[in-house]
Amino acid sequence: MQINWQGVFPAATTHFHADQSLDLANTLQHNEVMIEAGIHGLVMLGTVGENCSLTYNEKLAVLRATVEQVNGRIPVLTGVAECTTALACRFAADAAKIGVDGLMLLPAMVYKADARETMAHFRTVARTTDLPILCYNNPVAYGVDITPAMFAELADEPTLVAIKESSENVRRITDIKNACGDRYAIFCGVDDLILESMVVGAVGWVAGLVNAFPHENRLLWDLASRGDYAAALAIYRWYMPLLHLDTHTKLVQYIKLAEAECGLGSEMVRAPRLPLAGEERERILRVIRQAIATRPTVVT
Repeated sequence: MQINWQGVFPAATTHFHADQSLDLANTLQHNEVMIEAGIHGLVMLGTVGENCSLTYNEKLAVLRATVEQVNGRIPVLTGVAECTTALACRFAADAAKIGVDGLMLLPAMVYKADARETMAHFRTVARTTDLPILCYNNPVAYGVDITPAMFAELADEPTLVAIKESSENVRRITDIKNACGDRYAIFCGVDDLILESMVVGAVGWVAGLVNAFPHENRLLWDLASRGDYAAALAIYRWYMPLLHLDTHTKLVQYIKLAEAECGLGSEMVRAPRLPLAGEERERILRVIRQAIATRPTVVT
């Protein structure tokens, strides 16, 4: 499928049974809820999808099931987050055989590469696949920063077509535009910067809290996309306490707890992550329950 690089692409959660084994049925059921709410694409096996907590074969199983389920209705991307460049190339090839439509490529995990090494990693993977690649820049989480100047240097790789910008510095979007023009489609990767990012040129959103609030998330996107900023701001201000949950180290636990409270999944995560407990759990529940109690009316 040809990817239309715009709109809301959830970083979908991966569901687990109580014993932490993979729960494909509920993963797919949850995907379907978001598809019915009008998402524009799916990103499986990103950070929120607990990529690095799954075995290689489990990742492929998630992709096979998702590609079969979606059946060409929307694009399916997969995160590529491996510890070596060679393994990233192998995973990209195996994902392509399964039938994914694109890749979301991260720097190599664990080792914090310098600029030369980071660009070599992206070039090597890009040259081993025909799939279009969304480059994921998240120096906050992964300690590797792909700067606008680096993206300008990488612009000669035709399969690198889009950027998920998660530096938490919304100025970066303008800097990328100034350095690269319209060479890349820019996606916001930080939930609580989406409206600001759209104003300065983001055309897509790799979203986290959409997993729990798909209809409200789509409403915000639609209002902002058509320039109805007064209405969008009202939704954004309601949504913001939830969106802040996307920027914490425990974003996976927070998002899954929100899913559970909304009846869309369970809060089970895979160790070393653990479900929330004690004061922290109660504090996050208050945020979620307040949002549910005051959620805007959405016509579906």
